[in-house]
Amino acid sequence: MTVVNPYGLTMHAQRDDLYAELHSRPFQVIPSTARVSYVAVMMDVEQKKQDFDHFLTLFQRFGAVPPAQDSVCLEVAHGDVRIRRESHLEFISYTIINEGAPFQQDPFANNGLSCLPQDWVKNMVGTVVSAFHVAIEDAKERPEPDLVHVKSYFESMRLIGSRPHNGDAQVWTTFKVHSDGCGRVLVYNRNMSDSQLGRMVQRLIEIESYRLFALLSLPLARHYNQRLAQMDQRLADLTATLAEASEVDEQQVLTQIIDMAAWVEAARAKTTFRFSATSAYHDLVLKRLAELKEDEVSGHLTITEFMTRRLTPAVRTCKATSEHLENLSRRLDRVSDMMRTRVEMSIQSQNQHLLASMDRRSKIQLAMQHTVEGLSVAAISYYSIGLIKYLIEAAYQHGAPIDKSLAVGISVPIVIGGVWWATRRIHKRFLKLAKEYGSVED
Repeated sequence: MTVVNPYGLTMHAQRDDLYAELHSRPFQVIPSTARVSYVAVMMDVEQKKQDFDHFLTLFQRFGAVPPAQDSVCLEVAHGDVRIRRESHLEFISYTIINEGAPFQQDPFANNGLSCLPQDWVKNMVGTVVSAFHVAIEDAKERPEPDLVHVKSYFESMRLIGSRPHNGDAQVWTTFKVHSDGCGRVLVYNRNMSDSQLGRMVQRLIEIESYRLFALLSLPLARHYNQRLAQMDQRLADLTATLAEASEVDEQQVLTQIIDMAAWVEAARAKTTFRFSATSAYHDLVLKRLAELKEDEVSGHLTITEFMTRRLTPAVRTCKATSEHLENLSRRLDRVSDMMRTRVEMSIQSQNQHLLASMDRRSKIQLAMQHTVEGLSVAAISYYSIGLIKYLIEAAYQHGAPIDKSLAVGISVPIVIGGVWWATRRIHKRFLKLAKEYGSVED
């Protein structure tokens, strides 16, 4: 439907949707102190529909008006707790922000996920890929604890430290799963506004979530790498056989090529989407890392250093496996073309032998035909002379003054010559017709 504005300008029907798309996932505004939990659940299309219905039950529990239909980003609030549901290509994410969490010595004693009804959490559909808590403290109100206390918050795991935005915040994490089955990120806000803090927390969430989704293809890459080495050797041996052997079992070779090509195409079908997604998620992680503008914490890896040291090699392994599959597919195509050419040459050679054999048979048939023609002249002449003999005897018996023996003797060469002449005329006529038909077909 075309929309006309008060100025009389005709607007595109999707203009409002295009504007809304840029604001479909606004950054959160998060104050200090706050507790944030994030859960990314992988789902198929049918599960997403079930999850939307499940999410609507929160509106009923909180006494809020539910949305009429699903969308990219939905949000419901209840007191100091905000729950945002975002729909992505292959997963649904929940961000739970608790702005009223009471102070406790352990910043992870309370989290956003514990604010939700536990029965509702247990009934969520799909498979959780990423789940972690973000504890945000205000460094202006409470001094930052020493490193020993910070390490105790992470169950004495090895810490990764970062000072984003040129030191306006201090971030601690481990990128590991803790005793509650979730990861942990501790943020001390030193000099950031609520909007800046919300954007930074969003980047941290995306880094932690996207790096896990990027790694989903690593087990696939490791699985297929073992088989790819074997397939490479098989193809190399097959190519060497075709290059060195003068005679091969073409049917057997074609069967091997078809089996290998089928395996490669099946592997590509299973891995193409996953490997492409890994590349896309990795690009997003690198972009979010650049936006953090980190400063180094003495004695600790920064988030960027950790990711480039651990994540990037894994992504390169997936990329190498994908390229290996593509390369193997192209090599199989070349070997298949070579084998096809070999088969065509073999067929042409067989056709030449067949034509030569047919030519030899034609010559033999022609020689036999000439022999038969000679015999047929003799046979026709013999029967013709016999008929003439009857005529001469009949004439002699009715008083004709002729010598029977002389008359029969004279008729013999005349009959033989006439039969031979007639046979040659018929043969020449057939040759002329054959030449005319051949010129028409050409």
